[in-house]
Amino acid sequence: MSSTPDIVIIGSGVGGSTVAAGLASTGAEILILEAGDFIADRPENRDQRAIFQRGHFRPKEMWYEADGTAFNPGNYYNVGGNSKFYGAVLSRYRREDFKEIRHREGVSPAWPFPYEVLEPWYSRAEQMYEVRGSLGDDPTEPAHSVGYEYPPVPDEPPIADVRARLKAKGLHPFSLPLGVNVDAWMSKAKTPWDAHPNSRDGKMDAETAALLRALEYPNVRLETNAKVTRLETDANGRIDRVRYRKNGDDLTVAPKLVILSAGAVQSAVLLLCSADARHPNGLANSSDQVGRNFMNHNSSAVIAVSPTFRNTSIYQKTFGFNDFYLSDGNGGPPLGNVQLLGRISAKVLKGSLPLVPEWLLQTITGHAIDFYAMSEDIPHPESRVRVDGARIVLQWQRTNWDAHLDLVEKLKSVLKSIGFPIVLSKPFDKRTPSHQCGTIRIGNDPASAPLDPYCRSYDHQNLFVVDASFLPTSAAVNPALTVASQALRVADHIASKDLQA
Repeated sequence: MSSTPDIVIIGSGVGGSTVAAGLASTGAEILILEAGDFIADRPENRDQRAIFQRGHFRPKEMWYEADGTAFNPGNYYNVGGNSKFYGAVLSRYRREDFKEIRHREGVSPAWPFPYEVLEPWYSRAEQMYEVRGSLGDDPTEPAHSVGYEYPPVPDEPPIADVRARLKAKGLHPFSLPLGVNVDAWMSKAKTPWDAHPNSRDGKMDAETAALLRALEYPNVRLETNAKVTRLETDANGRIDRVRYRKNGDDLTVAPKLVILSAGAVQSAVLLLCSADARHPNGLANSSDQVGRNFMNHNSSAVIAVSPTFRNTSIYQKTFGFNDFYLSDGNGGPPLGNVQLLGRISAKVLKGSLPLVPEWLLQTITGHAIDFYAMSEDIPHPESRVRVDGARIVLQWQRTNWDAHLDLVEKLKSVLKSIGFPIVLSKPFDKRTPSHQCGTIRIGNDPASAPLDPYCRSYDHQNLFVVDASFLPTSAAVNPALTVASQALRVADHIASKDLQA
């Protein structure tokens, strides 16, 4: 491949891999630069002590709080990005999420276009990621022009029992839309897929669903262990050089078009670190919004325990409910989404409770079921990613936290009412990448948004940003499908406009 490809895509997560798949058939020469490498098929992939107790896959880097406190983030650098470890929940944003929503602690702004614009691309993304699901059980589910191609992942018997108990209480549990071939996954090892790395074992992540499809075309090439360090512009403001480091060498490529898909934190960092005399605040940042409006879902693990309940499930993660998604259930502001976590075993739990013996944790987890409560984080300009020399500073200002605490209390009350007398909860913190988004948002006004509705930079006409950083709101559902859907929409726009010019 030449040093002047038509397109360079930086990052191979859901955004980068999906846009590559959408552009592969155009014949354009595409180079994908990925900072990490493939996840090898190794015993540690299904070793829960290695994953949760020893942190085998955690990155060897530190980020910093605004006060200088260091922490180890839970972001991964590998082909497929964070999706290699995700829970494979591929939900659509609700139709209402594209409109302005008033929360207890602020306003979630409207998107620059309504749900109906993205709906056809949601359907295409569901097909690409082979989503398993069913329609009709969730009253908040928006209209689908195409149904799910595959039936939902089946409940294991104890999970079916809890689903029935919730339904008897008048709630609306629904099958989670999942991108996982459960038979293939289970044939490798009897573990959950949530937070377990996928080495082409049946989980439909960015690599397996999108990137491998793109790489079937001879005009698409992937370069691994290639960390992009800087973007450079010409006198007209176009990105004319991408600099990266590979195996200790500093290399340069000069594409016609750049698609930045390094993730909500690293994409903002790269733009800020690429500041020059013409762009002293960083690239794509005439609005002073790059790095701002960082969002990370308010989320908690909620574990319900009953001595009369025996949980023999392996993967567990098959249903959720949205009864408190559009309101608190009593006409008040929204609270959020509830869904099952992947099964928390004693080996998993010991990672958070290292002083407790596994045999005791096994006694508890054998009688428990594990939920994930998730609430919207509202964009705020002072919730932001900054660069301080070589340091990444994550200045996360939580919003809507009291509503999240109410969601957790509602969930605890529900679980106690269906036979679980002990319900414990623990919030997730910055070490868990709970759907980071929003740092380079789309919008109709270049004064308040770095990107237009097709993710093109207002400042640099050959720069697109296609990852969770473009999301103007976090909603309260898993964002991967929305990122993939917009990536396909952007790819179609580039193919019809930029590649035809």
